[in-house]
Amino acid sequence: MISPVAPAVGSRVVRPPGELVIEIEGVTKLYKMGAEIIHALRGISLQIRRNEYLAVMGPSGSGKSTLMNMLGCLDTPTAGRYDFTGKNVAHMIDDELAEIRNREIGFVFQTFNLLPRSDALHNVELPLIYAGVPPHVRHERAMQALANVGLGDRVHHRPNELSGGQRQRVAIARALVNHPSILLADEPTGNLDSKTGVEIMALFEQLYEEGHTIIVVTHEEDIARHARRVVRLRDGLIESDGPVD
Repeated sequence: MISPVAPAVGSRVVRPPGELVIEIEGVTKLYKMGAEIIHALRGISLQIRRNEYLAVMGPSGSGKSTLMNMLGCLDTPTAGRYDFTGKNVAHMIDDELAEIRNREIGFVFQTFNLLPRSDALHNVELPLIYAGVPPHVRHERAMQALANVGLGDRVHHRPNELSGGQRQRVAIARALVNHPSILLADEPTGNLDSKTGVEIMALFEQLYEEGHTIIVVTHEEDIARHARRVVRLRDGLIESDGPVD
């Protein structure tokens, strides 16, 4: 593990941000719903650097889900520029976007999205299979990823044999197994009880202190307070962007 090198504020480690990973400039996103045009994003600009821990918040209809899809290369802008590690995502074809999603972005979803008939080990191996990693290498890396999230003794358990918190830990291990540039979490505690949610956020804290770049999309203020920076959206615009108090 990488030891934290930044000064702590209270008991919270704040790591110095590194090089630019994401740069969004003047991005708009329009959707057609019948004869109506929906302005989901209205020309937003945003920069995210390596080693940041960022929360994206906003009410329903604010554009946070659209922004999350944009950050995760699940969607492309209608207009504006989105650079991911210096590459213009807006001009990429589907295969190039899929390559970024598999190698550069680790996704953690509210609903876990695990294969129900596969054990934890196989679920974590999936991104490595898509990446063409040899079996013995992916087996070793998946075992290590599960050990890193405290599930070294649950590798052969299927999702229905795991608690909600353990399933989310499997999802986090799967997100990290390819050593992505960004960990993107969408409401990661939404399907968990409050105690388990605290445990998952403690794991995110540990990952941040080890040097991971984390973006959490949430509507919960107490979850956002775990981050070091909060971007608030309203009506497709950035309402505020600043450090967590």
